[in-house]
Amino acid sequence: MKKRWISWWMGNIFWIIAFGILPAIIWLREVEGAGVTQTPEIKSISLIVLLIAFIIPIFIQVVWLIINLRMSKKNKYTI
Repeated sequence: MKKRWISWWMGNIFWIIAFGILPAIIWLREVEGAGVTQTPEIKSISLIVLLIAFIIPIFIQVVWLIINLRMSKKNKYTI
């Protein structure tokens, strides 16, 4: 595997772990940092905001994947 693929996989693993831990923290907390008691509705809104924030890294990872695939095909035919 080339370095760009290894770094792509490491980036994906980081985002998968982050997206696994952060929703658990949001859902399991009783009181947020401002002292507001968390209701299921507020927790759901917080999860939606987190999901929207994760759209940007997903977009970057997809573009990076496309670049890696094109570079791999290009290098496959060169000797």
